[in-house]
This record gives sequence, C-alpha cells and structure tokens, in this order.
Amino acid sequence: MPTAARLVAALLLVLLAVAVSEMIKPLLPEGTNFGYFTWVNAGLGALCGWVTIGRRLGRGIGVAVGTGLTGMGAMVFWAIILQAGYDMVRVSLRSRYRGPVEGLEDMVRIAVEHVQLVLTPHIAATLLAGGVVAGVAAELAHRRWR
Repeated sequence: MPTAARLVAALLLVLLAVAVSEMIKPLLPEGTNFGYFTWVNAGLGALCGWVTIGRRLGRGIGVAVGTGLTGMGAMVFWAIILQAGYDMVRVSLRSRYRGPVEGLEDMVRIAVEHVQLVLTPHIAATLLAGGVVAGVAAELAHRRWR
C-alpha cells in the first residue's frame, strides 16, 4: 500500500544512489561509457527504498537504523549484480568467452572489482550515512503520517 513513509524511503535511496553513482564515475577509467548507469541505480534505490525499508516501518528508531542499512545493502547488492551482469553480456556479445561458465566466472571477477570501488572509504561512509538517514527519516515520516 502506498504511504508517505514509503515515498520518503524511496526518494532518499534514489538520492543516495545518484550521489554514489556520481562519486564512482571518476574512479573508473577515462572514456568509460556510463549509459544508463546512474538511472539504473536510481531505479534500484527507489525499489529497495519502497520495498525493503517501507515494509519494515513502525518498529522504532533503533530498528529503523538497521532497516535503512538493510535497504542500502540491498540496493548496493542488486546494483553490483546488475552492473556486473551487464558488463559480462556486453563482453560476451563480442564473442570473448568460450562458454557460459567462463562468462559467469568473469561476471564474478567484475562484481569483485565493483565491490572494491564501493569499499573506497568516502563511498562506503556515504552509503552508511545515507542508509541510516533513509531509515530514520522513513520511520519519522511513518510516525507523522500514519
């Protein structure tokens, strides 16, 4: 059911996804074609905010911190999986893999590289702070507009 608190959670995770996407871009090689990178991550942020955070509201501020971190973690997990999968498909279309197992192995390698980017201190700190803020703000919105 749509609520103001779910909307707050979704919007805050969208903002977090866009901010982190823009922070990651300078860390990637020059000339990288980003395409829909930021938009895909923003969509994942909206989905994870609405579903993951929005479903667990009304249990208190302490739980809201964990809920915000869970929503942020889900967003990062799915963003890494989707972006690594996209990169693997892009490479496979150039016939670089001998088989599907080699493609999946390369997808794991690409995902690990993406995780290393996310674990850069300023990006990790932004994600943690943004997750906490999203969870607490959604909980406060839930209390306000119940």
